[in-house]
Parts: sequence; structure tokens; C-alpha cells
Amino acid sequence: MKQDSTRNTSYTVDCEDYVHVIKFNPFDSGDTYSLIAYGGNNYVVVGTCRFQEEDAEVEGMQYKTLRTFHHGIRVDAIAWSPETRLDAIPPQIRFCTAASDRKLRLFTSDLQDKNEYKTFDGHSDYINDLVFAPNEGQEIASVSDDHTCRVWDLEGNEKAHFVLRSSGMSVCWHPEEAFKLMVAEKNGTIRFYDLITQQAILSLECEQTPLMSADWCLKNTFKIGAVAGNDWLIWDITHSSYPQDKRPVHVDRARLFRWSRVNENLFATTGYPGKTTTQLLVHHLGHPQPILTGTASVGSGLTWHRTLPLCAVGGDHKIFFWVTEM
Repeated sequence: MKQDSTRNTSYTVDCEDYVHVIKFNPFDSGDTYSLIAYGGNNYVVVGTCRFQEEDAEVEGMQYKTLRTFHHGIRVDAIAWSPETRLDAIPPQIRFCTAASDRKLRLFTSDLQDKNEYKTFDGHSDYINDLVFAPNEGQEIASVSDDHTCRVWDLEGNEKAHFVLRSSGMSVCWHPEEAFKLMVAEKNGTIRFYDLITQQAILSLECEQTPLMSADWCLKNTFKIGAVAGNDWLIWDITHSSYPQDKRPVHVDRARLFRWSRVNENLFATTGYPGKTTTQLLVHHLGHPQPILTGTASVGSGLTWHRTLPLCAVGGDHKIFFWVTEM
């Protein structure tokens, strides 16, 4: 894997197709290599990565494809299950996808003979995000343009159904708050739902639209971040239902917001794919300006490594990786 200085990426991986969505496994899979999944027009590729930042014996980056899963339709979102284990015998890979046909697909594989998938039907419009229950992985939550958030078991039965006031854009499930679900709506409202009573318990307001993406900080459960309009916004939910901090960052609207998994002050945002390039910005709450600016040709998706300050974006026949400072 070569270091690519022209676009200031740290590393790139070549892919066979356009990469619509990309996701590092956020859970420990019992292996020194990190799992990454990316979705193209009709398949999902699962691979492993190892970086010189974590292993001095690696020169730059090592990437290996473990398996390509035929999907038959464009992949719009991917979520990893915490039940994925590379150290089990046989290994187990489990992830769920959302596709443009409004269905969820749950894939389970032992990377050998067993490759199964189940289809979940129920959403009546485009699915924007999905997430596994972070501790046991026995449920999946999804949000859609059909103004619902739904919680499913692994057989595809609907266990909960929340009616939203606008399109659901992001859904987050925090390992330290296993009985709460965070749902961000396009109209600028972020709500927390209690999964036991199935009631909304807290809401935050952007006061601007469209909210396109929101994330719940892994390292600090009181911190929520989002992008709406051209701005990023940060809440401390112990203080107020309005943002404590916000800043305009992307001229032609912001698209995605993701917290780093290793530092509660580090996050990344992307702009809308422009005619030629998409802008990636990495921000640190202690710095007035972005600490890293990257561009990717028509990039899509945004994901952080589980243990390194390193993020990845998909693009045209490529994955781009950026390493940043803590």
C-alpha cells in the first residue's frame, strides 16, 4: 500500500468499484488486524487492515480482502455486529446492510462454507442508517425517510417502532447506555428513546436544517455532535438542549459527522460530493481551525479506526485513509 502525498492521504486502497459506504468494525474482534467493510453497487467487501502507526513491522499499511459478498443492489449503509469474532473457530463475520430497495440484509459467514443472509422487510422508504445493539448484538435499529425508527431482532421481527416527525438520518446506540437509542431527524431534532418504556426521554434542537448526520461520542456519553446546513454543532446534554458550540465548515452543506473513537475532542465532517472532490475536515475542540483538510474524488462514507486517530472515506475505485494527531 503506497503513501499518497498528492491528495495528502496517508494511504489508499484500490477497489473494483465505486465505494458508496465504508465502516471499520467498532468492536474488538479478537484479532490484531482491524476489520473494515465497504459497499459498492452490488456487493460488500470485508477486509483486514494493519497500520505502521500500531505495528512497527508494518511498512505503511497492510490490507487484505477476506471475502466479497454478493449483494445484488447498491449498498447504502453497513453496521457491524459485536458478535463478529476472528479468534473463534471457525471465525464469525456478522454485519447488516441497508439497500436502495428499502430492505435490511443480515449477513453471517464463517469465511468458508457458511454464508447466509436474511432479509428484513418493513420500511416503506429509503433507509438512512442502522446500528447493532452494542453489547450483545441481538437487535438492530434502523431509521428511514418513512419517518420511523424500527428495532428488529435477528430474525427480522419488529420489536419496537418509533414514529418520527421527519426523515430519520442517524441512529446511535451507546455501549454504556444500552437501554437508550439516539435518533437524529432531518428537521433538526435529536431525540433519545428509552427502549424499556418505548418513550422519548430527552430532545436536542439544532435550530437549523437540514440535519444530515449526528453521532454519540463513545468517550463521553454527554457529548453529541451533528452537521446541519453548513455547520457542525456540539451539545453537552448536561447543560442545555441547544448546542454549546457550532461553526460553519462546509460551503456547500455538510454531509457526515463522526466522533473519533479514541478522543472525545476529535471528530471529522465531510461536505457534499462536489463536481470533482469531497472535502474531509478533521476538527479538534481545542483548535479554532480544522487540524486536517483532505479531499477525495467524489468521496462517500466516513469511518474512524477503533484504536487509532485514523479515518477513512470511500471514493471512486478507492478507499482513502488519513492519519491525524491526537
